[in-house]
Amino acid sequence: MGSTVIDIPDGEGVVPGSKEKKKKVGDICCQFPIDLFFKEMKSNKHMTRKVIHSIKVGVALVFVSLLYLLDPLYKQVGENAMWAIMTVVVVFEFFAGATLSKGINRGIGTVLGGGLGCLAAIFAQAVGGVGKAIIVGITVFIFGAAATYTRQVPNVKKKFDYGAMIFILTFSLVVVSGLRAEQVLEIARDRLSTIAMGFAICLFISLLVFPIWASDELHDSLVARFEDLAVSLEGFSKEYFENVNEKEKSSFNFSSKCKSVLHSKTKDESLVNFASWEPWHAKFGFCYPWGIYLKLGEDLRDLATTILSLKGCLKSPTQPSESNTCRQPVKEPCEAIVASLAWTLRELGESIKKMKKCGSEDTILPKLKTVRQELSQIPGPSTL
Repeated sequence: MGSTVIDIPDGEGVVPGSKEKKKKVGDICCQFPIDLFFKEMKSNKHMTRKVIHSIKVGVALVFVSLLYLLDPLYKQVGENAMWAIMTVVVVFEFFAGATLSKGINRGIGTVLGGGLGCLAAIFAQAVGGVGKAIIVGITVFIFGAAATYTRQVPNVKKKFDYGAMIFILTFSLVVVSGLRAEQVLEIARDRLSTIAMGFAICLFISLLVFPIWASDELHDSLVARFEDLAVSLEGFSKEYFENVNEKEKSSFNFSSKCKSVLHSKTKDESLVNFASWEPWHAKFGFCYPWGIYLKLGEDLRDLATTILSLKGCLKSPTQPSESNTCRQPVKEPCEAIVASLAWTLRELGESIKKMKKCGSEDTILPKLKTVRQELSQIPGPSTL
């Protein structure tokens, strides 16, 4: 009888069900999530910053906990140490500018609310009797209503909403507690000192230990949008002129990138607000053109709206099919125009990324004029 040789692929002479093979597979399965995690951290900048921020918050909480753990510090602050812990939890934000903004707002609100609350409480105690409760009620109503109305003013709400809220909270607590406490000034001083300790720890760690700047996030996100719009234009051109299946369409879905650009307004305004609080740390110093960043964001959203409206052309019943010969005469000039526009967007994004004047400025305007002329010369469906 003849013999038949059977090759065992990827086995290296090992039977598929052997223990050695199972051991190798098990090792791979155990190591894969860890390796994948570290690779993801290296490739994903945002994930790395999340981990850094989490560690920084943990370190800040450890530092303020020392007010409780160390006896010499506890004798100085006592139970008021909880205000330092609350300050870290409430104030420490992801971006350094947001932390600075909330910290300054909390400080201003605490000082004003505590100071006015102490004066109102002292005056109420001096009156005494039934008049003490009446004065406390009147002052709480007046200052609470006035601060709440102030919070609805657009300019105040934009930057000092949190400070106004803390003012209402601090003033009410100090005035009401002053009815039952004789040493109002001492209580307010101790609480203010512990809040200042918590804010100082937040500020030190947020600004000096791997700081995460809102201005950098705004700058990077604006630059990324130029690339997204360039890719969206190329994706529409490819989907319109080439026969692609549904799987290929989903891989370069241009509408998703346009929608992400359209939904960027709230993020831009929030980042500009945080970045305006940040100290000097980059090329522009204290003269960052935040208004120009917002203006560019609006222009990019207008462009994204125009690109997204092209999606209706793909599903319009009046449009010729992909195999129709009506598309072929305009395919080459349209693809050339899309390539020019995509190149222009990338050049502009690159110049903003490097914070330099666009090196191709002399070629961009002539190219855009040429594109405009080419668009006017493309024949319409009725002339084909």
